[in-house]
Amino acid sequence: MNDSGASLLPVWRANLALLTREVGASTRLARMMTFSPSYLKLILSGRREFSEEFVRGVEAVTGLPVGWMDALREDDEVPDEARASIDNETPRARFRGTAHPMRKRAVLRAPEPIFGALAGAPKRDDAPADLEAHRRLAGSRKVRELAMQDVRRLERYLNLPPVDALALRMRIDDVVAAAEPDERVRADLAGRLEQIDKHRELLLRHVTKLYALLARLGEP
Repeated sequence: MNDSGASLLPVWRANLALLTREVGASTRLARMMTFSPSYLKLILSGRREFSEEFVRGVEAVTGLPVGWMDALREDDEVPDEARASIDNETPRARFRGTAHPMRKRAVLRAPEPIFGALAGAPKRDDAPADLEAHRRLAGSRKVRELAMQDVRRLERYLNLPPVDALALRMRIDDVVAAAEPDERVRADLAGRLEQIDKHRELLLRHVTKLYALLARLGEP
């Protein structure tokens, strides 16, 4: 995240809290953004950072003007269209990005002398070695970027699983209502659903940490 994004992070988070202050609004917005409600709650609580890409996605999905999130807002400044979009869970666009902040891509440059080269000075014998070292560094960073892209795809998959957890729970509730099992079986089903959700959140935290470690790996 660049310096401007870091300075705007508290403003973005405050505006997110403003948009989701109504009961159930954070869950509805999370589904509109194709994120799990628990992950959005981590963002709102300050336990997860997020990117400008995510903020622009909130603006697009809710119909807010571009840049609306960059200034601290009051309740009466929320447009009626955006509030209705969240209340009715009717996204104005589809968000296909990620909330994870991206590091700035490094720019590789050949080493330069501190002082200008003297006229007629002999060439450095270690110049080919320096160039080879930079080639190896560029190659290792390319491999790392490919791995980070795979981790991001896994993160998106965990945030948007093929089966919606809420829909699955409602379907199982229908089965329980029809079969009328005893309390032991009913509790077992509820416990396993809870464990599935907890383990997915734990896996998502590991994936997020993996991405952060990869981003720092090999950096000076």
